[in-house]
Order: sequence, then structure tokens, then C-alpha cells
Amino acid sequence: MWVGLDGVGWAGLEHNYGSAEDVPGLLRRCAGADPGDARGAADGLLNLLFHQGGWVCSAASAALPFLLRLAAAPEVTCRRTVMRLVGRLASEAEEVPERFLDAGWRAAWDRALPEVLGLLGDPEAWVRRGAAGVVGGCGSPGELVLPSLLERWEVEEDPATRLDVILALGQAVLRQPAGGRAHDVLDLCRGLLDAPEPQVRLAAVHALAASEPDLPGQRLELLLEAVRDPGVELWRHTAAMDGGVRGVQRRTAALLSGPGAGFALGLLDDHPAEEQRTGALVQAAGLLGEWCSPVSVLLPRVAARLNDPACEVRFRAAELLACLGPAAAAHADEVAALLGDEAARSTRKQETVGEAAVWALARMNDARCLPGLIELVGASGGRRSGFASHSTGYPATAGWHHAVLPSLGEVLGGLADHVERLLPVVCEQLGTSTDQQVVKRFCQVLAGWGPAAEAAVPVLLGLLEDDRHWDAAALALAGIGPAGSGARERLLGRAGEKGADAELAAWSYWKVGGGPEPVLEALERASGEGGIPRPCLSRLAGLGPHGARFADRLRAMTTDADLWARVGAAHALWAVTGDTQTAVPALVTVLRGLEEGDYLPVMLPAVRHLAQIGPAAWPAARLLHAVPRQDRRLRVSGAWRGFTQDDEIRAAVDELLAVCG
Repeated sequence: MWVGLDGVGWAGLEHNYGSAEDVPGLLRRCAGADPGDARGAADGLLNLLFHQGGWVCSAASAALPFLLRLAAAPEVTCRRTVMRLVGRLASEAEEVPERFLDAGWRAAWDRALPEVLGLLGDPEAWVRRGAAGVVGGCGSPGELVLPSLLERWEVEEDPATRLDVILALGQAVLRQPAGGRAHDVLDLCRGLLDAPEPQVRLAAVHALAASEPDLPGQRLELLLEAVRDPGVELWRHTAAMDGGVRGVQRRTAALLSGPGAGFALGLLDDHPAEEQRTGALVQAAGLLGEWCSPVSVLLPRVAARLNDPACEVRFRAAELLACLGPAAAAHADEVAALLGDEAARSTRKQETVGEAAVWALARMNDARCLPGLIELVGASGGRRSGFASHSTGYPATAGWHHAVLPSLGEVLGGLADHVERLLPVVCEQLGTSTDQQVVKRFCQVLAGWGPAAEAAVPVLLGLLEDDRHWDAAALALAGIGPAGSGARERLLGRAGEKGADAELAAWSYWKVGGGPEPVLEALERASGEGGIPRPCLSRLAGLGPHGARFADRLRAMTTDADLWARVGAAHALWAVTGDTQTAVPALVTVLRGLEEGDYLPVMLPAVRHLAQIGPAAWPAARLLHAVPRQDRRLRVSGAWRGFTQDDEIRAAVDELLAVCG
């Protein structure tokens, strides 16, 4: 097994953590008699040679033949992990750019391929499945692998392995040159569409989907029958589809492109299995997170799951209605019925169904969220809460949805219509909490509520005396405005100091009714001889004509490569000079692509600033006139934030179009 191992210059090779001199020892341990130690060694190799992917290292190329010898040895107890490592490396080699692929990998793989194909005949079914998965995901042309896969199909009796072989055939037939057996493969797969076993029919659709992309939509009933059949559990034993029922649902949904809701609707039909019902909501959320048009048809079916006997299903239904927000307001009564539901998920945060109901009603701007929200805010830092402790971002992934709750601060920020009822508990927390982060978050909420939070001023004046919290209080007072005039003297004193603190104090002083000179001086100091720091731009815009001395520097920044700086500078330039001839084109350049559905977060303030400018922003209105009709959601984030990003940019565009006539 180890012939040639010591002849490799391992120290000169590298893996994810540096020199590969530790690889031969780990390889030998994989073949050891102690199963625990062998498993640990195999996990170590998986981490060193693959980790999270992104490249194929030189140590992987050198280790490949030894990994395959381990995989072929029945006495090796960690064969599953070794097979998984080989499969990941082979697949990753086809995904990464050439510059991230070790120069020796392709030759090493070509030499190893006969051994991989040999594993298709291993006595152990799970080894044969793993081998089929490796062959399906590798880059070897079809003409080299299809004969072996077809031979295995003819004799294979294990049901799960047969599924893996079908999928591998579908993948391999696409790799050119496919050879003379390609037609045999396609004919076989088409024939299997009428096989008696639902999962074989499903596997055949998966195998043919890449070459016949319209097929999944044409065979929707077949897909649903198979995915909802009890036999779908067979896929848990395959190498190709992990994640059980929900994994099969996800992979099958990915075969269907566009906003069509037929598959999700079929999944949402009642089913005795909780995993099926949960997965149906996952798929509905994935579709709704990407497209707007399915809302009307899916919304009633999602709302029907609010009465599901399973906690996870009720939570996901309520959370998804929260994401839809105002569009789901017709179901507010059904959501409100769950406010007292204390059933908790089995996640780390243990979010409750009732908490999801609070969030959903908050998104609908329904006052019935307030008692529960007030209780949660009052217990901040005390009892467990399923709401996030801070703002968290998730990536936008097509067909996938992260069912999570926001932070309480993010919930409160959207409830400006209910400040009067919420303010007492927020003030109570500000007056008693010693946690700087808690104070900071609630002060940010007050700043967002603006003048409506006037009743919080006495508490903020007290915080202004505390060196730990004065900056958070100053920010809140700036948002509230002249009602905080009692803070002027203290803020002016801090404005006389140096650094970023002085700039904040001077800005807050101006916002509560003081003069502009302290903040102008602070901005001059912050700017120096160069450009204006990006954080200063919004404050400069707030000074209006008082900031005219900065006009030349602002005008120069309207072509900045940093889009956020460009937007801030263009807005500030307009605010201090009224110059639309420079500001409008600068803001429009940031919006290029939005008309095609390409969204960036910086576009939201750009559109809002253009709406402020008014009719002179007509070039932007002309560019974006079709945006409201776009079906695909405008977002870069996943989870609930993807929905709110889409809501916000569409509302801003609507306002822009309205002011420009």
C-alpha cells in the first residue's frame, strides 16, 4: 500500500496549512487498527487537503494514489471519509480556475482513473455508490467512463447504488468526447422515465435535465410523485444527494428555472411527514425570496401552515409571512393567534413560534406585536430570546432561505408609527442597562425614530454625562433634533476636543439647534488637505449652504472609484450648492445595472437622494422606469433582509418616478 510513499518530497509540497510533511504520517494512520485514530487521521487529511475548497493543492495530487489504495482496502475503517475526500478533490478540480489547480493534478487523476473505475465493482454497496459519485463529478471525458458505468448498471442490484449510477451517467455523458456509448446512455435514461420505481424515474429526470432543460417542467407530476413518495428516503443512502428528503426537494427544485410555483405548490399539499411539510416551506421561501410573482398563489398555502401540529412548520410559516410583510397583512389575524405559542425550535437560538409571530406582525405594522415586543425589550439581557443579539447578514443563495429572526433593534426601527407605546420600555432600558452594546443599539433606534422620540431626551441627557455612553446619546440626540437643545452646552464642550469624538459632538450640537461653526471646523480638521472622509459626507450634506466652502472638494469626489463616497459626495454637493448638473449624473452612474435587475446596497441611498432632488433627477427616472415591473427581487442578502432590501429599493424608485412625473 505504501510503495512510493517515502519517495515523495512531501516537505516541498503544500496543503491548506503549509508544508505537507505531515501527510504521510496521516495516511499511514488511516490504515491503523484503531478505528478512532484512523477516523481522526482521515478527518485531518480532509481538512488539510480540501478544507473548504477553492483550490487543489500540490499535496492532494501526490496523495491521490495512496488515498485510492486506502479506499480499495476492506480492512481500512475510515474508507467513507477517504472516498468523500477523493470525490471532493475530483469535483473541485473541475470548478476552480486553472491558476488554483496544481499543475500535477490532471496527470495524477488520469493515472488514478482505472482504480476509481475499479471501485465500481467493490463488494460493499456504499463503496460502489461513492465511486459512482466520484466518476460523476470528475472531469474525465465520457468516452473513458461511460462503458464502466453502463457495465455497472447492468449488474447492479442495490437500489440506492442504481440511483447513483443513473446520476453519474447523466453527468458523464455531457463531458466531451463522450464516445460511442453516449447514445446508449441517453436512450437508457429516457427509457427509465417510465420505470416502475418512482425514485428511478426521478433519477432519470435529474440525469437528463442538463441535456434536456425543458424536461423537468414537462414532468412536474413525476417529480412531485417521487419526492413526496415514502420511497424518497432511499436517497439518504446515496452518495449524490445528501440532506435526506429536504436535500432531494432542494436538488429537484433547482432543475426548474424561473418563477413558476407549480413544484412548491405541490410540495405544500398536506403530507403526514413533518420533514416533507418543513421542506415544502423551505422551497416556497426560496422561490419567494427570488421572485415576486409567486406571492399571490403561494401566500394562502403558506398561511395554512400556521396551524400545523409541528413547531418547526409553524415557525417557518410565520417567519416567511414576516419576510413578506405588508403583502401578507391579510393573514394578520391568523398570525396573532400564535402570539402565545411558546413552542421552541431545536436550533441553537431556540426561537419560539410566538417570537416569529411578533416579528411577522411588526413587519405588517400591526399593533398586536407591541405587548410581546415590549416584554422582550424589557427583558433585554435577561431571559432567553430567539431574536438575534446583533445585526447579522446572510448571503443570497438561489433557492435557499435562512429562517432566522432579526435583532430587536431592527424590529423596533421599523415601528416608527408606534413610538408612543414603545418609548417607555426603551427609556427604561437606557436608564438601567450597563451594557454598552445594549445602550448603543437602543440609541440607534431612537435616532431612527427622530423627533417622535422627544420624550427620551431626559434619559439621553443623563447618558451624555457618562463617558461610556455619551457618544451613543449624542447620536440619538442628533436624530431627535431641536427637542434636545438642553444638551447644547455639554456637546459644545466635547466639540472643542480633538478627534472623531469632537466631530460627533459638534454634529450633534448643530442638530439640536446650535450653530454650524463647530461642526465646520471639525470637518475641516477631519478632511485636512485631502478628500473628505466618507463618514463626514452625510453630516456635510446636513449642513446645507453652510457647507459651501467644501464644494470644490465634493465636486472632485463625484467621480470617486468608491461608489459610497461618490454617492455621499454627490448628495452633499447638491445639498450645499444646489448643483444638479454635477450631482445627478454622478448619482445615475451608480445606478447602472439596476434597470437590468443588478442591485447593490449603495443604490438605495442614490435613489433616495435623487428623489430628494426632484424633477431635475429625470435622467434617473428615465433609466429606472421599468424597475417596478421586474419580477426578480432586487437584493444582495439572504434571509429576511433580502425581502426588505427589495421592498426598500422598489419604494424608493416609486418615489423617484412620482416626483419626476
